[in-house]
Amino acid sequence: MTEYSGIRGTRVKYLSSDPTLNTSTEGQVWYNSTTGTLKSLVEIKAWSSGGSMNTARFALGGAGTQTAGLGFGGYIISTGDKNSTEEYNGFNWATGGNLGTARRSLSGCGTQTAGLAFGGFSALTATEEYGGTSWTGGGALSTGRRNLGGAGTQTAGLAFGGQTTTFVANTEEYDGSSWTAGGALNTARSGIAGAGTQTEALGFGGYTPTNTAATEEYNGSSWTAVNSMNTARKYLAGAGTQADALAFGGITTANTNATEEYDGTNWASSSATLATSRRRLGGAGTRAAGVGFGGETTTQVAVTEEYNSNINAFTPATWSAGGNLGTARYGGAGAGIQTAGLAFGGETPSTTANTEEYNGSSWSEQNNLPYAKQKLGGAGTQTAGLSIGGTPTPASVNTEEYDGTNWTNGGSLGTGRYDISGTGLQTATVAFGGLQDPDATEEYNGSAWTGGGNMANNRRNAGSAGTQTAALAWAGPPALNLSEEYNGTSWTTGGNLNNGVQNAGSQGTQTAALSFGGGDPGGSQPFKAQTEAYNGTAWSITGALGTARYLLSGGTLGVGLAIGGANGGGVSNATEEFTDGSPAVITASTLTTS
Repeated sequence: MTEYSGIRGTRVKYLSSDPTLNTSTEGQVWYNSTTGTLKSLVEIKAWSSGGSMNTARFALGGAGTQTAGLGFGGYIISTGDKNSTEEYNGFNWATGGNLGTARRSLSGCGTQTAGLAFGGFSALTATEEYGGTSWTGGGALSTGRRNLGGAGTQTAGLAFGGQTTTFVANTEEYDGSSWTAGGALNTARSGIAGAGTQTEALGFGGYTPTNTAATEEYNGSSWTAVNSMNTARKYLAGAGTQADALAFGGITTANTNATEEYDGTNWASSSATLATSRRRLGGAGTRAAGVGFGGETTTQVAVTEEYNSNINAFTPATWSAGGNLGTARYGGAGAGIQTAGLAFGGETPSTTANTEEYNGSSWSEQNNLPYAKQKLGGAGTQTAGLSIGGTPTPASVNTEEYDGTNWTNGGSLGTGRYDISGTGLQTATVAFGGLQDPDATEEYNGSAWTGGGNMANNRRNAGSAGTQTAALAWAGPPALNLSEEYNGTSWTTGGNLNNGVQNAGSQGTQTAALSFGGGDPGGSQPFKAQTEAYNGTAWSITGALGTARYLLSGGTLGVGLAIGGANGGGVSNATEEFTDGSPAVITASTLTTS
């Protein structure tokens, strides 16, 4: 019988306890003599949905990483070749500078701020360099072609294979200004994918004209044929390095979702497959953290998917659908927690006084505010809520207190304002910002408002979280990516958001806040699904809303409720509940027990 040592070249380790579990342990097998078990550590692989591209397209170029990707050019069936560029932040796509020449079936390499685009139909020799904002012309390819492979960087790029009037094997190397001839592929082909650098590249797949699984490695001067992929295909995408590559998508006799990983010697089929089978998609990133975007099913798609392969299993943060509001609204206020929420005021699009309570699954109608208002602030709990300021004109100084059944009038604000933000308890609230006095802070003690320390930045409709003595304010024009922390007396600078936003939903505490939805200042993405979480020091991107929208509200205490809002489809009654992600303890898999 074949022994493990004969297969792997080493014996199974005999240990009294499990070794330190990290990436160096992945793939190892050992016997734990204390527990009497044979164990191994395996990698967890999965594709997950990312933010959709703004422009659905196929036959586009790609570059960068999973959290700083670049997609450019491509084709739309109804309108033809595209010159548009989009930048990916690991969550959303934003519009970048246009290519000088619209084209499809091109290739690319480099990074989001130093990208390279070359070849394509019908600008077969054209090369352009991206500086993070705009494209400029580079040196022309010697052999114009389409459906070619690419690898490397903006100043050390590699172009290989492709098609003119026939299949070509030509390789060219770019030095940042011009292309020179390199060694030819062993197999001339089109629709090939690439990965790696100019001196350590990998070319795989394509067609000759039959589909091929052929793989070749480049050493900076010549190509060497190595072990083939498991699935022959063309128009696939690639990512990674020569010794650690990822291949995904493409077409065999039909579109495929197959994913394979290359370890420098062999290709192995991944247990994770694309959710959307497609061809002519863009790719970027690494073998362990790849991203695929756009592509063609029966038409162009905007789908983005992220690939992760890691031994450290984790549960991703997610938003899930809750019960719909009885009255759809935007520009309203919220209070409470995920299982005991409160929504009041807003626009339907007419201004409303409507109040509803949430029990964790459904909303129920309650007694209305004394009068209709919108763009108001909210604080407190479901049974002790607070409505702050708002409009219609003139800006309101009114405060209303909710006892779980009825609203009654409370003390007046010192300055009437709308687009005001609030957080805290009914008897200990802090309110700040607003159109009429955008840096002002006021504190409420359950009966009267008094002035607090001014914010460093003017804001309106800002994000808010925390208590009267430990509050957080962020975003809101004009301070779109800035946050501040309040200690009950004065404001100090907090961490910057990754993406500036306005009219977002908010909730949480000063050290565990959530910003969700909203829009961007330039209007290229007026309705966002983006979510960022604050840990008291820095903001990080987390799970996206299921429904992109702005002017939505959230509960004030705890984290987890997104209420209403508006988007291109009109006023929303959607409710979503947030479940935070959590890393799982790395554990070894038990193979057998003796």
